[in-house]
Amino acid sequence: MLNAENPNNYSYTTKYLEIHILGGIKLNKLESLRITLAINKTKNNNVLRHSIDLYNDNQVEKLVRKVAERLEIGTSVIRRTLQELTHELENHRFLLLDKQAEQAMPVYKQLNATEQQEAETFLKSQDLLSKTNDLIGKSGVIGEVSNRLLMYLIFTSRKTNNPLHCISLGSSGTGKTHLQSKVSELIPEEDKIEITYLSANAFYYFNRTELQHKLILIEDLDGAENVLYPLRELQSKKRITKTVVHKDSKGTTKTIHLTVEGPVCIAGCTTRESIYEDNSNRSFLLYIDESEAQDKRIMDYQRRASAGKLSEQEEHVSAEILRNVQRVLKPIKVTRWRGNVFRA
Repeated sequence: MLNAENPNNYSYTTKYLEIHILGGIKLNKLESLRITLAINKTKNNNVLRHSIDLYNDNQVEKLVRKVAERLEIGTSVIRRTLQELTHELENHRFLLLDKQAEQAMPVYKQLNATEQQEAETFLKSQDLLSKTNDLIGKSGVIGEVSNRLLMYLIFTSRKTNNPLHCISLGSSGTGKTHLQSKVSELIPEEDKIEITYLSANAFYYFNRTELQHKLILIEDLDGAENVLYPLRELQSKKRITKTVVHKDSKGTTKTIHLTVEGPVCIAGCTTRESIYEDNSNRSFLLYIDESEAQDKRIMDYQRRASAGKLSEQEEHVSAEILRNVQRVLKPIKVTRWRGNVFRA
């Protein structure tokens, strides 16, 4: 049996041979099974090391003869052992790919009855916006009373077919990224994508619907200049398309279209408003509070945190309520006729 406990040194032992697969196996090329083997007779220190593609029959036959000569063992035994090893490695690679795909899938939290009821009750309460803002503050967002509520509502708009967007503006070190980061913590993980840097074409290689109704967070617009054009297209047209040349398995050249669907909600931070004029006219501009009063609020929060006078439990509960509220929200179509509003 294949022993894969050590991902960098698999072992496969039979009655006659002991084989180690050094460096494990690669998952990105299923058309080949290239590995590095260390083969020796069971309980023998005469080791033969060799790199090989187990899917290449000529290479396998050469290795069979080489091992037979070096270790003085029958070719039929070696050939059967390599065939069995290939089968075991194939199965193991498929298991790893399934596990990798499962880990890559977003985890959607299922609310229990209590959480569902709590979120729905909160959404039906009077002065909803005021209570929402209070909870945002209790979750650890200090000051920025107007900006934090507006940003939370903009992030919530990702669920609609016409999302809003925002850019946080302020001097370096004034807390633009911190505000965006803290408010984004109130959005479920499965509904957001955080970006530090992406290549110019990276957005075109998402799955067609992978970005739909997602919140895209850009830590610094200066580090994402390469993707600003496709982002603007996603904002305006709600889809982006790129035409590329592709060779199929037979070597035939074809033209294919890569399409990624929106809509998306986009938020970013910058110190340079004029540089991103094309992006700014599609977004709400949130100017960060740089007043002394805000500085005092932050320093007071930090002192209380250092003194252990803050309730981390209260912050966690407040944030979780707001995330659960996001999970139960669903877009509805509103039709206005003769002054009356009907839900459809």
